[in-house]
Amino acid sequence: MAILETESLTRRFGDFTAVDSLTISAESFAVLVKTRERFMGIGQVLTMPLFFASNAIYPIDIMPRWLRMAARVNPLTYEVDALRALMPAHGVSVYGLAVGFAVLVAAIAALIMVGAYAYPRVVT
Repeated sequence: MAILETESLTRRFGDFTAVDSLTISAESFAVLVKTRERFMGIGQVLTMPLFFASNAIYPIDIMPRWLRMAARVNPLTYEVDALRALMPAHGVSVYGLAVGFAVLVAAIAALIMVGAYAYPRVVT
């Protein structure tokens, strides 16, 4: 019973961290633009390279060297890896949940600082 509760808590923390990192990154960039159209354009320009330079589609091992280096500094790589580890059936992680959560928490903290720094300058 305690194992199931721990797994459930870990899954919830993983889901929260993944959703929180996406939300905070969107909010950090939203304070910099004035219109929704610009925000959507900037979002696509940032999201698509991050997605393709992660392990969401292909394993890092088969990527070219330059893309492998980009994937290793991409927080989305660690998010995808952590979410794969939390899959109910045979979840496997390359980096481990602790590393994935640490990278995501660091990325969230950095994005909060960017948003907090940019917000007062945009509003006033």
